[in-house]
Amino acid sequence: MANLRNNLGRVGLNTFFFLLIAMIFLAKFFPEWGTSDSPLPLKGITGAGISFIFFFYGVKLSPQKLWEGLANWKLHIVVQATTFFVFPIVVLIFYGLFGEEGNYLWLGTFYLAALPSTVSSSVVMVSIAGGNLPAAIFNASISSMVGIFITPIWMDIMLPETSVSFDLTDTFFKLSLQVLFPVIIGLLLHKQLIGFVEKNQKTLKNFDQGIILLIVFTAFAESFAEDMFSGHTNAELFGLSFLMLAFFGFMLVLMYFISKGFRFSREDTTTVMFCGSKKSLVQGAVMGRVMFPDPVVFGVILLPLMIYHALQLMAGSALAQRMGEKKMEKN
Repeated sequence: MANLRNNLGRVGLNTFFFLLIAMIFLAKFFPEWGTSDSPLPLKGITGAGISFIFFFYGVKLSPQKLWEGLANWKLHIVVQATTFFVFPIVVLIFYGLFGEEGNYLWLGTFYLAALPSTVSSSVVMVSIAGGNLPAAIFNASISSMVGIFITPIWMDIMLPETSVSFDLTDTFFKLSLQVLFPVIIGLLLHKQLIGFVEKNQKTLKNFDQGIILLIVFTAFAESFAEDMFSGHTNAELFGLSFLMLAFFGFMLVLMYFISKGFRFSREDTTTVMFCGSKKSLVQGAVMGRVMFPDPVVFGVILLPLMIYHALQLMAGSALAQRMGEKKMEKN
């Protein structure tokens, strides 16, 4: 049983993955628990929890390592450009060819494309695949902070074409208050609190995941309560899953060839592929909660990101494992 659990974990099918699926089913059968009429103060809990997540994220960042990481500037520019510009432009091209105006799933796909990279899974996969680990740590960290500004700008460009209301100034203010300021405070307290964070990594990880599960539950509960998924068949959702997997594979291949065009080493190419192709469910859930105040709409918009998140863990983990084995065979 332990071997089965370990094997599933290697391809991203861990406890958190199954809990995410459970939250969707829980929201479907008990939507009243997650709506604004719920007797449970879930919105207040998630709001406070989000600030704590990013405070401790700031504590984990080392100012010295961030400064030292500036040296490999060409690699950093490519990673950030693929994350924040290549991704959205690719989706816009496909939207222009096949998109349906007013479709929230298309909007959700563009939203995931505009998001920053993940931190933990990007770094872990680069490490497994034998890539440039210091560069991965630097880029994943910078991506999370840069995304606070770039993602809302992309959505401001996209949203006037839809019926979803969006106030860029208000969004910057709310994200700064809930995300950026806690990160900065945590960064300033790095020396004082890093020991505490390192000792309690497992507890803090469980806390982070618990808050994300609450955000997912409340978003889907509101959508199910308002019957927002009634227009989408199971076949469409399976089709969306297939498209998200194809999208992930397409971006990996594209980033491989972009890296080769810059004549990056095998290690740097690996870093571009894994840092540039990942999208953060944590920041997607947090920023989406601010940018899409209507939880009914937010549940549908979050769906492509959740599917992509699960698939990037499964496919990415398997690929990283294979690349790491090939590197060991060559050595």
